Amino acid sequence: MKQTVFVGGLAALLFAASLARAADPLDAITAAAQADKSFSGFSAARGETLFRTKGKDWSCSTCHTADPRNPGRHTVTGKAIQPMAPVSNPKRLTDPAKVEKWFKRNCGDVFDRECTAREKGDVITWLRSLAR
Repeated sequence: MKQTVFVGGLAALLFAASLARAADPLDAITAAAQADKSFSGFSAARGETLFRTKGKDWSCSTCHTADPRNPGRHTVTGKAIQPMAPVSNPKRLTDPAKVEKWFKRNCGDVFDRECTAREKGDVITWLRSLAR
């Protein structure tokens, strides 16, 4: 019987983990943005502006191209980068852990700081709004 309970508990944990992986990255970002009482929603226009804004040396569009529906190339390493827009790359912006990892790294590289929840949500909203 203990083995059955353990297996059932393990199944519940695996199910919960699969739900966490399936969660929309924008859900957690929205919750974080709502901590600011002045938050009134994300803006695709602000997201596009941030994407094109030059930080210390470059902007997001430097590596991800002016049209994120196209593949890019890392300016320093030359490594190919798959399109950022989900319309061109359906795997983009689906894994909350990857989204957080890349925002942290890229905002640090471009702006020399972490992006706010509102900025992340704005960029995701804009990238998701792009059509073919």
